[in-house]
Amino acid sequence: MESHFVVLLGEASVSILHSKPDSVKGNTLIRIGSAPSIFELFSACESFKEIIVTQNTDRNCQELQKWLKKEPGAFNWTPVVKYACELEGDRKKWAEKEEKLRRTVKQVLECDVTKFNPVTFASLPPADCLVMCHSLVTTCKDLSTYRAALKNVSSLLKPGGHLLMVTTMKCSHCVVGQHKVSCLFLEKEVLEEAVKEAGYDILQFEVTPICYPASLVEHEGISYLLAAKGKGKED
Repeated sequence: MESHFVVLLGEASVSILHSKPDSVKGNTLIRIGSAPSIFELFSACESFKEIIVTQNTDRNCQELQKWLKKEPGAFNWTPVVKYACELEGDRKKWAEKEEKLRRTVKQVLECDVTKFNPVTFASLPPADCLVMCHSLVTTCKDLSTYRAALKNVSSLLKPGGHLLMVTTMKCSHCVVGQHKVSCLFLEKEVLEEAVKEAGYDILQFEVTPICYPASLVEHEGISYLLAAKGKGKED
């Protein structure tokens, strides 16, 4: 991961997720990811008893385990966790925050959202919350795949549970290290339609003008979406 870009991405996402309603809490949170990042979990570990993290590749699972186990070569998330603690009112508690997150993450599982098999996750408790930050746009190459993936992972969420999404809007690509990664171009109306089609009632949807350097990300702002899975709407 290119550290400068990841820190920028992390701080922006932490700022957005920090404003989530207090009602978004419970026993189990499942994070659907496409990169070995943890910035979206720093506030979550204060609201949920256990966190289950999924990654799209085994390599990303291993990278995240490095940080959880404090192994050499793990990515340095300290700048982002300090920023998260600053938003919560006490920057000095960053080390405690890291340890609490390590204790709260109970499992790290591989999950390719484009080849989703619910049987693989049959033993998991129904989640109170699903979190997705910039994840599906890099793994889904077209809108039909995106819609199918969103419906698939939503089977992990209990009726009435919450979906939290942070999405880079109108993004064509991002640069990670020396690699240019294609992203699914999403507009506000298209994202709203996909979420509703997956069985959700949208509670909040905002698009902020936060922008990353054009040399790293071609985009037009970041969206924050909070939705509730309709009761009785099973996948």
